[in-house]
Amino acid sequence: MKRGDFLKKTLLTGAVSVSAPTLFSKGKVTLKESNYDHFMKDVGFNHLPNQEIKTMNTVLHKASTRGHANHGWLDTNHTFSFANYYNPERMNFGVLRVLNDDVIDEGTGFGTHPHDNMEIISIPTEGALEHKDSMGNTAIIKQGEVQVMSAGTGVLHSEFNKNKDRKSKFFQIWIFPNKRDVSPRYDQISLQEIQRKNEFYQILSPNKEDQGVWIHQDAWFHLGEFTEEKEIEYRFKKEGNGLYVFMIEGAAKIGDQELEKRDGMGIWNANTAKMIIGKNSRLLLMEVPMSV
Repeated sequence: MKRGDFLKKTLLTGAVSVSAPTLFSKGKVTLKESNYDHFMKDVGFNHLPNQEIKTMNTVLHKASTRGHANHGWLDTNHTFSFANYYNPERMNFGVLRVLNDDVIDEGTGFGTHPHDNMEIISIPTEGALEHKDSMGNTAIIKQGEVQVMSAGTGVLHSEFNKNKDRKSKFFQIWIFPNKRDVSPRYDQISLQEIQRKNEFYQILSPNKEDQGVWIHQDAWFHLGEFTEEKEIEYRFKKEGNGLYVFMIEGAAKIGDQELEKRDGMGIWNANTAKMIIGKNSRLLLMEVPMSV
C-alpha cells in the first residue's frame, strides 16, 4: 500500500510506521475526532447479543478467518474490523473492540499517533518494544510483561521494536472504557511473580489493589500456560459479562467446539465455561461487559 493511502486508513487506529522514535513534550492532546466516537459509529445493536436469550450463546472466530495485512514493516492479523479490514459481523465482542496479532520488523514500529477514551493493553510474546508517550513515560516492554494505557482525555505515543536483529511480536487489545475523559495513565508489570503453571492466573481487573494491571472497565483477563492436559471450569466474575477465549498456542475444547492456535471463541449468557485444555497450550481469557 502507498504510504499516503496507508496514513489515511490508519491515522485513527495508530498504525503509522517511521524509522525512529519521536521525542514528546507533556501537554493536552486534541484529536479531530475521538477514537471512541470513531469506533462507536461501527458498533450497533446487531453486533451485540440478544438480551432476551437466556441460554448460553457462542461465536467462533477461526484463525484463518481473521483480517490480514502485511505492510512490510508490520505483519498483522485482526480478529475484529480494523484499518483496511472491515467485516460488519466482526466489529466487537461487547466492549472488546480490537484484538490484533502483530509482528513488527527489526528497528521499526508504530510512530507517534493519538488515542483518547480507550483502554489499550499490550502483551508481548517475543522480543521487546520501546514505548514513549506525551505523559513523559519511556519504557521497554518485553515477553513476560503486560502494558496498559488509559488514553482518557488524550495521549500521544509510539511503540517500536527495540531489537535490531529480530522481529517483535505482541497482542494489541483495545477496550471501550466505562468512564470517558479520565486522566491519561500508563502502567506495566512483570508476570514473573504471579504466573502459574497448569492453571489460569489473573493479569488484569477493574481494581487497583487486585492482582495484575487495572483498567476503567469491569473486565478481567487471565493467562494460562499448560504443560499437561487439564479440565477447568471458569466462573464469570460479573453477571452479564461475556468471555472471549483466545487460543495463543496449542488446542482446547469448549463443549463440542475444538479450538486450535489463534482461534477465538466468545461465550455469553452463561455463568461458567468448562474447557478441556490440551498439553503444551497457552490461552488468554478476556471477560468483558457485553453492553457498550
